[in-house]
Parts: sequence; structure tokens; C-alpha cells
Amino acid sequence: MMVLPFVGFAGSLAALFAGQRGLAIGLWLAALIGTLALYAAHATSTLNLAF
Repeated sequence: MMVLPFVGFAGSLAALFAGQRGLAIGLWLAALIGTLALYAAHATSTLNLAF
């Protein structure tokens, strides 16, 4: 699941090299939103620690 933002960023870079600026910006924004959503999901989950 965590690989999806990295795939989005790589796709954005590939689109940029291909000359598709609009697609590159869209993929970058989608990957950024995905990264933030995954961070929010991980940061708010509790750890069940037993010592």
C-alpha cells in the first residue's frame, strides 16, 4: 500500500520527461494527497504494546 505514492511520483517524473506537464502535475498532486492520507492513517492508529 505504501508503494502507491512512490509509483505516483515516478509516473509524474516519467510524464514530465515525456513533455506532459499537466499530467505530471496531476499525478504529483494525487501522490501527495495519497502520501498525506497514508500518514494520517498511520499517525492516528494506536499501538497495542504490552510490557
